[in-house]
Amino acid sequence: MESCPTVKSILLLDSEGKRVAVKYYTDDWPTLSAKLVLEKSVFTKTQKTNARNEAEIIMFDGYIVVYKFIQDLHFFVVGGDDENELILAAVLQGFFDAVGLLLRNNVDKKTALENLDLILLCLDEIVDGGIILETEGSVIAGKVATNGLDSAGSLTEQTISQALATAREHLARSLLK
Repeated sequence: MESCPTVKSILLLDSEGKRVAVKYYTDDWPTLSAKLVLEKSVFTKTQKTNARNEAEIIMFDGYIVVYKFIQDLHFFVVGGDDENELILAAVLQGFFDAVGLLLRNNVDKKTALENLDLILLCLDEIVDGGIILETEGSVIAGKVATNGLDSAGSLTEQTISQALATAREHLARSLLK
């Protein structure tokens, strides 16, 4: 497995360093307090930088941290010190783009908390057990949107394209039975 790139954690923090959505894939931080210390330390170390246009990369306590900010949200991807920074940056960009697409470019803390289920599904589509599955934002957002439609309400609450996608999905399921 040494040749397979992995992610140790993905963090989405607010402008005060508090959790919005986090996911840990290793037991490098076995307790909640250790995780909170990491989050606070990473936030404090990076808050004075301007990572709004492009991702920034730092070495922090033996880990590579790639991060980017938008509005009042701070996106972080943490990998081991032997990971490829470009791959971690691709994971970050995929997460960043997918969240932007799913929140219709209204990316702020309030909207993120209102759509926390979509953000957590994004994390699940990007990385599983530390193994990177997908880095393309539009593909991630598409998978999350499709999964979200399965539990959607009536067709009147959906857009036309969502309704057609739901109908197509139900037709495919009925043909496969």
